[in-house]
Parts: sequence; C-alpha cells; structure tokens
Amino acid sequence: MKKTYIWSLPTRIFHHLLAIFILAAFLTDDDKLINYHSNIGYAILILLIFRLFWGFIGPKYSLFKDFSTNINEAKEFMKNIFNSEQKYIGHNPMASYIMIAILITTFLVIISGVLTLGIQEGKGVLSFLNSEYFKKMKLIEEIHEFLANFLIVLIIIHLFGIAFDRIFHKKHQTLNSIFTGYKVVKSIEDVRLNIFQKLFSFIALTIFLIFIFFALFKPNNILTASIYEPIDYKVQNISFVDECGSCHTLYPPNLLPKKSWELIMNDLENHFGDDATVDNEVNKNILSFLVKNSAENSTMEASWNFINSIGNKDIIALSKTNYWEKRHEDIPRKIFKSEKIKSVANCKACHSDIEKGLIEDENIKDISDFM
Repeated sequence: MKKTYIWSLPTRIFHHLLAIFILAAFLTDDDKLINYHSNIGYAILILLIFRLFWGFIGPKYSLFKDFSTNINEAKEFMKNIFNSEQKYIGHNPMASYIMIAILITTFLVIISGVLTLGIQEGKGVLSFLNSEYFKKMKLIEEIHEFLANFLIVLIIIHLFGIAFDRIFHKKHQTLNSIFTGYKVVKSIEDVRLNIFQKLFSFIALTIFLIFIFFALFKPNNILTASIYEPIDYKVQNISFVDECGSCHTLYPPNLLPKKSWELIMNDLENHFGDDATVDNEVNKNILSFLVKNSAENSTMEASWNFINSIGNKDIIALSKTNYWEKRHEDIPRKIFKSEKIKSVANCKACHSDIEKGLIEDENIKDISDFM
C-alpha cells in the first residue's frame, strides 16, 4: 500500500467547482435573484460539458470506462462493504452509480431550468417557446423542482458514502484524495497528464472563468434577457393613461381577464368607493383596449397566474386573488399601511416597472425600503 496520485488537478477542480456552484444555485433560488440563478446554471453546464469530454479523453480513473457499473461487482462490493481491504482504486460500484446519477440529474435540472426560464419567464435562449407553450409553465417548473430535489437526495447519499468510507475505510484516505489527489492503495503508478489533456483542461477553465466574469458584470445578458419590452401606454391609448393613471397605479391590462375589465368599466360610478364615470365614447374606447390586451391574450407569467387564480369569480381587485395573497403572505400588513405605500392597491410603490407593463422579479423593491 502506498500513497498514489489518482485524481489529477483538473478532475479535482471540476469536483470542487461543481459542488460550489450547485450550492450557489440552491442559495440563489429566489425570484429576485433569477438572473444570477440562471447564469449559475449555465456555468454548471460548462462544467458538465468539460466532464463529458474528460470522461473520454482524461486520465485513468477519471474516464467513464473506469467506472465500476457491473451489477455483479456492485453485489460483491455490498457483501464486503465493511471490509477494510478494497480493490477499487478509483470509483467503487456504488460511488460510480451515484456519480453518474448526479451528473445526469444535474444536466436534466439545467435543461428543465432553461425550459422553465424560457416558457414561464419569457427569458433566455428558449424564450421563443413562451408564446407557444406558456400554458405548460407550471408543469415545466414542477419538473424542474422535482429534479432539483432529487439531486439533493443524490448529494446526501454521496456525502453519506464519503462519511461511511471515512469511518470504515479510513486508511485509504479517500476523503483526503478529493483535495490532494493522493489515495493510499496497492502499488500502482501515479496518473500523468499529457500535453493535450493539460491544454484542454486549461482552455476549459479559461472559458469557464471568462463566463463567470461576464455573468457577474452583466447578469442580464443574452442568456437571461426577457422578450418583454417596456410599454408606452400613452402611445397605445392616451385615454387609458389620462383617465386611469391620473388617479391610481396604471395597472397593465394583461393582469386581469376580460370579464373583470368589463365589470370594472360597466360600474365606474362605484369604482372602489369613488365615482369614476367617464364619457360613454371614452368608456368604450378604454374597455376595447383593456379587453384586447387582457390576461387571456398575454403569455406573461403574472397574467397566467392571475387569470387562473380568478377563474370564474367576479373579482376586480388583484389584491383579492389567492395568487396575490400567496405572493405577499410574508409581508407584514403594516407595511401596506406605511406612509410610503398607504394601500395594497399602490403596486408601483414596490413594482417600479408595473406602469410599463412589466412585473420583473428582479425589479421589485426590497421590503426594508419601507420599514
């Protein structure tokens, strides 16, 4: 038995970066951090692409063909799992299964994440799918969340395996090898990288670092950019702006369904406690504009959520929907009564882009600004 170099530097760097960035992905799983979360996902994809090629051109023990996936070997390993003498220098059968599962699941998490970003948020390289598949947005998101949770389970099993090995196979120094590259095994030659492997790993690391710096300085980039542009409602319908925006937040038409807008415009003399009656022609003009651009005709996530929350109910206030309540349940009620907000109807106090027809999560003001 001797200390042998089996994990090359590129292999170890990949392992550590993958662990760090998967953790970062879970820590940024927040609507306000969606651009950072998405860029982290793309960074992980770069790592996975490297590992895919490394599995075919890398040094021994990093190669996929060195993974012990034979079912009989797995059975034998489990029978002798407490035996301190282990014949596997690289990945043992169980570690091989888990590592392959982690790599595949991580890839699927990223793909489902890119689909979710494109279909649900209308952002990124697959944003063109938003208009065609937006009704599937919840399904895609649920698949993404399921895969992410499954990845957590695999990681926990992986960590358990490391702890188990540390206790029962301590003399092999498997845990240490993740950091040093050296493992105590039966006499064998140290792995060596050839010039091609060194060049490939250097180029891959360079590409990865360039992307990280790019994403940090420009989180809203081509990979996360939204297809939705700010709307100038004065250009689209000046009456809508003059009559509605002069009294309260200019609510985008796509936030309420056709039925709600008709209920509002047909009862303006009792408009939330005020008489907001307008000329009949102006009323027809505004109603026509609102119906044309109502939630039924939008593929925005907020539109989809509000229209599904309202259903067939006669709801005309966004704050009366279950969706609004759920999205704001963590905000103390006193915040809405503060001097800076005054009412739940004052959406623009927090949603700085709402009067431009947008409700981007990253543009929502922090609660601390009103406390």
